[in-house]
Amino acid sequence: MRMRYSIHKEGISSIVWMGVFWILIVLLALFTGNWIFWALSGAGFLFWLAVLSFFRIPRRNFPEEAAGVVFSPADGTVVDIADVEETEYFGGVRTKVSIFMSPANVHVNRYPVSGRVMYCKYHPGRFLVAWHEKSSHLNEHNTVVVRTDAGIDVLVRQIAGAVARRIVSYVQEGSEVNAMSELGFIKFGSRVDLFFPIGTRICVKLNEKVKGGISRLAVLTEDMQKVM
Repeated sequence: MRMRYSIHKEGISSIVWMGVFWILIVLLALFTGNWIFWALSGAGFLFWLAVLSFFRIPRRNFPEEAAGVVFSPADGTVVDIADVEETEYFGGVRTKVSIFMSPANVHVNRYPVSGRVMYCKYHPGRFLVAWHEKSSHLNEHNTVVVRTDAGIDVLVRQIAGAVARRIVSYVQEGSEVNAMSELGFIKFGSRVDLFFPIGTRICVKLNEKVKGGISRLAVLTEDMQKVM
């Protein structure tokens, strides 16, 4: 029977160390008979299961690419759709879609479109709660821009939250990438922002649940290149 889930490579060390810690507590409980250690061993096992679940990767049948379609880069909930000033790369107003990933979500990040990586930059920063309006530029974050074959730039920003303390990125500037392939990973709760040209047709609504590599976020059109 084919497994429905696998474990992401970023979680192996955390899972192993948590397992070793849990075994030590169980051994203390066995040797001492102390109820406190038994209680800690039960809590430790539940926490180990939670960490195991956090680093899971569900096996998915990804849809075929379609011209102009932007797929969700992450599992989560759409928490913001707005036209905002994007100053790091575009230097102008763009349509932003924000996806919040709770600790219960799958935390693999995927490329929303195929194309060439035009820009990639990591920024250290604070750890405000991921839904805070200023977290996009004040928190630790990593910005990636992919230019599609139609010449349209799509910006993806990985943002660390109050619990997430490590952003992992597999991006190399100048490389060719495929939609739905892995962009990176954010550990323990976070957010992803996407920035599109004004006039992009957004396919999701506030509070809608989305799945990475599956859900359609937006549709780009070739005439957008004229206003880039």
